[in-house]
Amino acid sequence: MLTDTILEDDRWQDAALEPLAEAAASAALTHLGLDAARFEISLMGCDDARIATLNADFRGKPSPTNVLSWPSEDRAAEADGGTPGLPENPPADGPPDELGDIAIAFETCAREADEAGKPMAQHVTHLIVHATLHLLGYDHVRDKDATLMEKIEAQILGKMGHPDPYMDH
Repeated sequence: MLTDTILEDDRWQDAALEPLAEAAASAALTHLGLDAARFEISLMGCDDARIATLNADFRGKPSPTNVLSWPSEDRAAEADGGTPGLPENPPADGPPDELGDIAIAFETCAREADEAGKPMAQHVTHLIVHATLHLLGYDHVRDKDATLMEKIEAQILGKMGHPDPYMDH
């Protein structure tokens, strides 16, 4: 399995986080030409209180957010809008390469899905694709990077049968 999931909040069990995350992360890697079976992502399904603590500790922002990610290494492109330095597929006979960690908060995700009039599963799928791309070096701080990341997210989600999450923006 690509995703190694820890559920700190039982509501994620009912929301089917594990299969949603596995499908979303696998789709992201496959879209980029990577073999999802050769990589691993640690995923924590938590609540707003836990993610607020993590957000304060790692980003200096003491408030809840929907998803956080910690890549195992910096793969970001130097030029705005450039392609990140993606990892190579590791050998099939070795252990999977760790791409990093993701934390996702239940209350914030549920509220955002409700406010957008989207099914929770659709929103969570988008956020896991988004966070997986962060682990692979994609970002949205610079304008051209954001355009590239959003385009790739929309392509991946489209292949999964989900609408473009940026059409309303």
